[in-house]
Parts: sequence; C-alpha cells; structure tokens
Amino acid sequence: MKKLSGKIAVVTGANSGIGFAIAKRFVAEDARVIVVGRRADAVNEATALLGERAYGITGDLSDMTTHDRVAQSVSERFGGVDIYVANAGMNVITPSDRVSIDEYDAQFATNTKATFFGVQKIAPLIRDGGSIVLVSSIASHKVLDGHAVYAGSKAATEAFARSWALEFKARRIRVNVISPGPTDTPILGKLGIQEHQRPEFETSMAGAIPLGRMGQASEIADAALFLTSDEGHFITGVNLRVDGGMSLA
Repeated sequence: MKKLSGKIAVVTGANSGIGFAIAKRFVAEDARVIVVGRRADAVNEATALLGERAYGITGDLSDMTTHDRVAQSVSERFGGVDIYVANAGMNVITPSDRVSIDEYDAQFATNTKATFFGVQKIAPLIRDGGSIVLVSSIASHKVLDGHAVYAGSKAATEAFARSWALEFKARRIRVNVISPGPTDTPILGKLGIQEHQRPEFETSMAGAIPLGRMGQASEIADAALFLTSDEGHFITGVNLRVDGGMSLA
C-alpha cells in the first residue's frame, strides 16, 4: 500500500523546485495534490506533468484572497484536507544597509504573512490527525551574507510551527518544519547565478557542506513524505534540517 493512499494534500509554490518535487512525491504515494502557484502557465505545466491526481489553483499567496479561494476549493471538491505544505517563498539577497521597504515587505508578505494566514484559513478543513509542514531555511539560524530579511521572515515561521504544534494538539494535527540547505533548483538562476557560474558555485557550496555537495529537491521531498506519512506519526514541533550538515560547519 502506498504511504499516502486516500490523502488530500495542498502544496503551495508547487509549480517548480522543492514544491514541485514534494507534490510529485506525494502523487507517487497515491495522494491527491492541490498545486498552488502564482503563474497560471507554470501551474498548468506542473499539473499536466503530475497527472490526473493533481489539481491547480493560481494565485498570489501574498494576497489573502488566494487563501480564501484555496480553502473554498478544497471544501467543495474534497470536503477536507489531510496535509498542508507551506512551501512558497522568495529570497532577495541584499546587505541590510541597502534593503528597501518594498523589498522587506515583499519577503515578509510571501514568506511569513502568507504562511500564517494560509494555515489559519485551511486549519478548519484539516482532518483530525492531519499534518502541516512549513518549509523554512537554514538561513534562520546560520548567518549568510545578505540574508538578514529572509532569515527573519523564516525564523518567524518556525515560531509559528512551535505554537501551532501545541494549539492543534487536541486534534492530533502535527506541525513540523523542514529547513533545507543549498538545493539545486531553478531558484539559483533567479538569484543571479548564471549557467557558466554553476561549476564554481557548486564547488564553493561543496566546500561548505560536510557531505560535500548541494542537496536535491527530491531529498527535501523525502523529508516531507516522512513527516506527513505514518512513519512520522509521533513527531511534532521539530525543525528537520535537510542541509548535508551545513548548519554545523
């Protein structure tokens, strides 16, 4: 029997990168997955690749009406949900003395506000015994150049998880965090790393990671599956660092 048979999962930011890898793994384990993303073309492409067990919703997660639409759609189509993965996020690398108010607000709106209100809106629909996973980053506790705002926004989500793990205990809803280290996803290009720069970047990362390489999105998905399946049924309130040991170095 598959590990998520009969389960309904919502994964935000699931049109690419880590979110898509999580959605793909969940589908492979027989879950029905609602893919939530900002761009319609990317959401449509992701759901086409995932197949008939995936359903897409397009919306900007920093817009609170998106969360209302997600909750309404889940209620109407499935009656409830078993798994909610708050993965959508953004990172703009800027030294603190050059961070603009707009840049600050954008990161907290997407990484923090969207996570909080996404959980608030979906929580009434999560079935007892369900699972919530928040995707954070090792940047919340390991100082990285130009990451102060991003780190702060992710640290807040980790505080949410600790509170929610107790708030939802009567319903046996488990709340956990995954903190990836450097992971090979399309976001590297968005951060300004060109294709010809990748070998040097990967070598630099390998030197900073005890296991000697960057992570793969599929490895983050493995962690998400563990935390949301019956294998992780006695785990709540943890921050699982999937970083090859980088946070130790």
